[in-house]
Amino acid sequence: MYLKSTLKIKINDSAYSLGQNAGNSAAEKIKSAISQNGFANIILATGTSQYETLNYLVGDPTIDWTKVTLFHLDEYIGIPVTHKASFRKYLTERFLSKVPALHSVHLIAADGDIDEVINYLSHQIITHPIDVALIGIGENGHLAFNDPPADFETEAPYLVVTLDEACRQQQVNEDWFDTIELVPKQAISMSIRQILKSKHIICSVPDLRKANAVCNSLQMEIHPSVPATILQSHPSCEIYLDEASASLLNSTDYSWYPVG
Repeated sequence: MYLKSTLKIKINDSAYSLGQNAGNSAAEKIKSAISQNGFANIILATGTSQYETLNYLVGDPTIDWTKVTLFHLDEYIGIPVTHKASFRKYLTERFLSKVPALHSVHLIAADGDIDEVINYLSHQIITHPIDVALIGIGENGHLAFNDPPADFETEAPYLVVTLDEACRQQQVNEDWFDTIELVPKQAISMSIRQILKSKHIICSVPDLRKANAVCNSLQMEIHPSVPATILQSHPSCEIYLDEASASLLNSTDYSWYPVG
């Protein structure tokens, strides 16, 4: 069973090669935007799925980061930037501290005034159309923190979302929190429609625990119950998998396949 879409899927032999290939594609698209426009606007995801992709980007000396504006996808409400699960902390340590100063950086300060933060970020991203978005897919099929059933209709760039139990348990399993009771129940998340407004989407999804979500996202009909199915509708989306995360797909073609 193949998708009738423009998705491009690359099955890699390891999480490392996945990150190398995803990072290389993202780097080329960032450099192309800078060449064409004089600047690039990007979205970076966080979490374990992004480790190798970000490692590639910070190791590429040919990207002029001073011409790049950064947004990020989501942040837990109420935790400080010093918390080990803070996505601001993650991006600062794994990315911002390792590249030259960017033109501008818009992180989500979700321990401040929530309405003020959402209004500010929404204005900024509306005035900075995104060239490249780096994202992942959650174990429950979420995009950013848009858990099922996701809101496919709102035009709000950022919104407050409630995290479901599967999402919160994933954060414990990845060792960001010690128990599910410590995982915040709400977050600020970029909306589905805002993610889809990106010119290019690079989606990195390694690991066997993501195999069911990958299969559902790529082989089911588009539906809010599996938020990542919406990627099937995007005109320029690349999905990078490893053999484990691709293990339930109905394909043994370890190369690009548009399907359809």
